[in-house]
Amino acid sequence: MSAISHVVAVTPLAGHRLYLRFEDGVEGELDFGDDSWQGVFAALRDEAYFARVELDRELGTIVWPNGADIAPETLYRMVSEGSDKPTKSKPAVQRPMGSERRGSSGSRTR
Repeated sequence: MSAISHVVAVTPLAGHRLYLRFEDGVEGELDFGDDSWQGVFAALRDEAYFARVELDRELGTIVWPNGADIAPETLYRMVSEGSDKPTKSKPAVQRPMGSERRGSSGSRTR
């Protein structure tokens, strides 16, 4: 069983997109624009609310003010595999450790 790589940076982008960076240097952009948000995630349909994403350092993932979160292993898989299910993503970029890209905070599980 492999260790979970936690999210260390999140930056909300226009159009229900997020830039994510993980502790192992993997980073990429996910597009949640086509998702049909339901339940606790329904509030994320509003782009302004979606942009209120934050990093939960304790959980190592992203979370919204209403407690909605997405598991770090789910986000990692989506970024590293360029998964288009349930969202479309741009391919991940592996950066050497120490080459930091600035981002805002964000964290949690869907």
